[in-house]
Amino acid sequence: MPVRVRDAEVCSVLYPVRADAARAVIAYSGLDVAEVLPGKAVCVLLFVDYRDGDLDTYHEFGMAFLVRPPGSSGSMGPAELRRAGVFVHWLPVDQQFTLEAGRTLWGFPKELADIELRLSSPYKRCILRKDGRLVLDLLIKPGVPVPGGAAMAPLDAYTHRDGVTRRVPWSVRARGARVRPGGALIRLGNHPIAKELSELGLPKRALFSTTISHAEMIFGEARET
Repeated sequence: MPVRVRDAEVCSVLYPVRADAARAVIAYSGLDVAEVLPGKAVCVLLFVDYRDGDLDTYHEFGMAFLVRPPGSSGSMGPAELRRAGVFVHWLPVDQQFTLEAGRTLWGFPKELADIELRLSSPYKRCILRKDGRLVLDLLIKPGVPVPGGAAMAPLDAYTHRDGVTRRVPWSVRARGARVRPGGALIRLGNHPIAKELSELGLPKRALFSTTISHAEMIFGEARET
């Protein structure tokens, strides 16, 4: 520790979803969603091409939710929202080594899946299949450039495995970042995760989407919450 990613391409979309529906999805974790507006939570979908890192090269898809820090209560204003973490609900990958490492080191909910990434065209696309069934087809149109390189404030990722919820310190430095309101099209398949996304209200207009052509990441040691 820490585990380092030296180069990755990251595409993500944030969707507004009903807070009560999101709470039902992550109830097993013991965490609570962060309400960005009354009754509204945020579901994050992302896909990543890991090109150089300690866990080798692989593709990954993630489904996550913004959550309150454990033990917090009351309403969350702008200052409190800045302390929100990300609970990783589902994290399929396409390589066995990173699957085992992610489960063992941090408790990430990694599963093997077929992840087809199309990143060379102006549009960024992920076609995700699990057990021979389509989960989703997600297309992102990159937006306007974010000037210069940027280091995100350190962010806590949360995981839950074998009855234990863990906090994972995570930081990202980005180059070639682009952001736009909306900017995503999604088609759901017939996999159970697709049904879960449908019950959250997808497909719908995204809050905003981001693309990062070169990202560096650091993952710290997991701690039980």
